[in-house]
Amino acid sequence: MNSPRILLIGSNGQVGWELARSLMPLGRVMVPERDKCDLTRLDTLIPLVNSLRPDVIVNAAAYTAVDKAEEEIDLAMMVNARAPGALADAARRHNALLVHYSTDYVFDGTKSGTYSETDAPNPASAYGRSKLAGEEAIRAAGADHLIFRTSWVFAARGKNFLRTILRLAGEREELRIVADQFGAPTWARLIAEVTALALGQELARRKNGGFESGTFNLTAAGETSWHGFASAIIAAARARGAKLTCRTVVPITTTEYPLPAARPANSRLAGDKLAQRYGLALPLWEDCMQLCLAELFPT
Repeated sequence: MNSPRILLIGSNGQVGWELARSLMPLGRVMVPERDKCDLTRLDTLIPLVNSLRPDVIVNAAAYTAVDKAEEEIDLAMMVNARAPGALADAARRHNALLVHYSTDYVFDGTKSGTYSETDAPNPASAYGRSKLAGEEAIRAAGADHLIFRTSWVFAARGKNFLRTILRLAGEREELRIVADQFGAPTWARLIAEVTALALGQELARRKNGGFESGTFNLTAAGETSWHGFASAIIAAARARGAKLTCRTVVPITTTEYPLPAARPANSRLAGDKLAQRYGLALPLWEDCMQLCLAELFPT
C-alpha cells in the first residue's frame, strides 16, 4: 500500500518546523519552496496541489503580526482567510484532508470560564477576524478538514514570548509583564505531535468511511498569566545555568501596556473534545516549558 502524500505548508515557522519531523512516520512529507507556495499569491496554490496531488494538506503558515494586522488587514485576510479557503477548495477537488491551525483570538476573552468549540466567536482584533474568516472559508469549501485552535505558542526557535523573555532578561534588571491576561502556553512540538497522532487516527477513519470534519481546541493543560509565564521562564532558565540580568518581574495591567490590537483577557480553551476524540491527555504547560528550555540550556 502506498504511503499517504502529505503536503506541508509553512515548514519554516515554529510549528511547521516541528511538523516536518512529527509527520514523517505517517507518509511522504512534501515541503515546497516558498516561491512555489506563496500564500499572498493564490495563483501559486492551485497548480501546486494539482501537481503534487497530496492525500493530506497541512497548513501551518499564517500571518501572525497581531498589531501590524490592524493596518495590514488586506494582507492578513489574504494569508489567513483567502489562502486557506483556496487550499480547502483544492483539497475537496482532490479528495484530500486539510489540517489547519487557528487561534484563541477568535474569541473576545470576556467569558469567565474556558472556551469550548461551541462558543460563538467574537474576535476583537483584525488578526482574530482574519483567522475566523479562514475557519469559515474552510468549512464553506466542503473539504474534509481538521481545524486546531491553539494559544500562546512557544518554541526553542522562531519569534515567540519565551525567546523574547530570555533575551530581555539577559539585558534588563527589571521586566514589566502583563498579569491580567490568562491562557495556556503551548509548545510548538506538542502541537505537532498531537497533530501527527490525530492525523494517524483520522486517516484510518477516512479509509473506513467514519471521518467527520471538526474544530478542536489544542492547548497544553493548566493556565497562567503572561507575568506567570515570564517568571517561570526566568526561574527555570536560571536553574539551568543561564546567566540572566533580570532580578524583578513586575506585574502590570493591560492598560499599562497599550498595544494597537486588543488581546483577549481570557484565552483559556477547554480540551475535552480533543481528549474524547483522540484519547489524549495533554501535558502541563510547565512540563513542556522545561523540555523546551532543556534544548536551549542543555546540562
